[in-house]
Amino acid sequence: MSSEILSVLEYMEKEKGISRVEMIATIANALKTAAQKGINSGQELRIDINPKNGQLHAWSLMKVVDSVGNPKTEIHVEKAQAVKPGAMLGDMIEREIDPSTLGRIAAQTARQAVMQRLRQFEKDRIYDDFKDQVGNIVTGTVRRRERNDLFVDLGKAEAVLLGKEQVPGEDYQPGERVRCLLLSIDSTPRGPEIILSRASPKFVRRLFELEVTEIADGTVRIDAFAREPGYRTKIAVTSTDPKVDPVGACVGARGARVKTIVRELGGEKIDIVKFFPGPREMVIEALKPAVPREINIDERNHRIVLRVATDDLAVVIGRKGQNARLTSRLIGWRLDIEEFKAEGDDPVGAAVSALVKAFNLPDEVARRLVGMGINSPAVFEGVTEEDLVEGGFAPEEAHDIIARTQK
Repeated sequence: MSSEILSVLEYMEKEKGISRVEMIATIANALKTAAQKGINSGQELRIDINPKNGQLHAWSLMKVVDSVGNPKTEIHVEKAQAVKPGAMLGDMIEREIDPSTLGRIAAQTARQAVMQRLRQFEKDRIYDDFKDQVGNIVTGTVRRRERNDLFVDLGKAEAVLLGKEQVPGEDYQPGERVRCLLLSIDSTPRGPEIILSRASPKFVRRLFELEVTEIADGTVRIDAFAREPGYRTKIAVTSTDPKVDPVGACVGARGARVKTIVRELGGEKIDIVKFFPGPREMVIEALKPAVPREINIDERNHRIVLRVATDDLAVVIGRKGQNARLTSRLIGWRLDIEEFKAEGDDPVGAAVSALVKAFNLPDEVARRLVGMGINSPAVFEGVTEEDLVEGGFAPEEAHDIIARTQK
């Protein structure tokens, strides 16, 4: 048995990194617990394993008495003195027993304890190895797909890329290499579970930190961030050094830096703009090349109403409202976008407004008058009730209109 224990100790120490002292304590406690529940029940035992040669020794702890009531826990004073000269009543002595008497159940229990400790050690090692990497980018190999989740081999452990953390349109096959953000380590009954992400905005932020040295050393700072995975990302940057252009640093020479990140993201578009603390300047910067014609800011409700020219409307809103949503998230304000119409763009509307304002006419009546060709207050000179009736108005309506124009 000593050779078997020694081989277990050596394997655990060399292959798994578990110290001999720790494994010896585990085996000894398991043997003692199992033996006390088996044929040695009722006895107090002490078990010792030599860490050098694996030799196992066991002792039974017994109390010295003059009348033995329980032979498993008590020993007569005369026998005790034979084992330990000078033993006196009330002393506790150790009497060595044959380890083979501990039984097969004790050996099986020890084996189970070793396997359990090994599993626990693996769980602890995974947590210790990866707890400091949360928020960093890791590279692994796709092993399998279960439902919508991908399981990725990181070398020392297996991680999971949940379906909700994947980028729409990306499809990885077993054996492919993949870079992800180590999002978190969750505790489960089976041990720590490593959660990966490619959809998190932090993934793109970390890519910029790795690719742009000015961000890594703090010269350039990412102040605002918004992302729709697989489609578009907007970031706003500033520089702590007036000599450094923050947008240029992120883009790189001929776009080299941002192109590297775009390739990693499978072609996801990235807009890099300069950060401004004020919402007006920030929204103008974020919507370039489109230029808002009017900007109304509601500080109380944290709302911005933009009016943009018809030609810029599609650019500002973006595909399925994507550009507007990302801009709103970037500046942290609600964004309402309306079409800008300069005076003269709508002559009918302008004429109706002029009649309503001049004669306090209902909007519908003014619109009917414009349809007849009466498109300004000056045209009313010489118009009679008969003219209005011929134009489709009822006599009562015609009388009311003429009365209003003569006030």
